Amino acid sequence: MSKKSSATLTTPASFEEAMAELAQLVTRMEAGELALEASVAAYTRGSELVQYCAAQLEKVEQQVSVLDNDMLKPFHTDTNQPGA
Repeated sequence: MSKKSSATLTTPASFEEAMAELAQLVTRMEAGELALEASVAAYTRGSELVQYCAAQLEKVEQQVSVLDNDMLKPFHTDTNQPGA
């Protein structure tokens, strides 16, 4: 696997990509595969990924809040519908 010295400059393409990269970093760090400097770089990258994911989740939460307040209507099942 190649070293990602410029990884801290790369924005993930999606939330899912960020989560997958974060999981991979955690696995490698827990396995003890990384030297000290690489561990520090992985930790830094992991922190950036966590911030990115948190921001993405906040955006989605805001979108859901807007939908919930403005667009979603309660779903009622009316058994006494005309013409039934």
